[in-house]
Amino acid sequence: MSSTLVSSSVRAIKGKRLTMGATRAAITLTESAVKRVKDLLRQKPNSIALRIGVRQRGCNGLSYTLDYVEEKKKMDEEVVQDGIKLLIDPKAQLSLLGTEMDFVQNKLSSEFIFNNPNIKGTCGCGESFNV
Repeated sequence: MSSTLVSSSVRAIKGKRLTMGATRAAITLTESAVKRVKDLLRQKPNSIALRIGVRQRGCNGLSYTLDYVEEKKKMDEEVVQDGIKLLIDPKAQLSLLGTEMDFVQNKLSSEFIFNNPNIKGTCGCGESFNV
């Protein structure tokens, strides 16, 4: 069983490309993202991880989803960093390769930001993207 967690924003990173051997993980997290994921998982003791997925949505095609999960699906890719576990849905694996996940909080909002070098374009509000 899973439940939808939060919305997120996307940033296309121009000029940044993967270099051979740069990282073995499909996604890396900033310190603030690790802290936030730990906080979220503490609030849901039955959840083993967060699953990152993509779905058709928005004016540019795709949007990220984050869900609490209680068990790993057969084709999920597992990423472990600093004591937290993320599962990546098979449909999202190629579009996430080399992405940095950040968590930003200010007076008006708090959200995960996906800094993704694979994105070709984003919508004006930053919620949807295409690869």
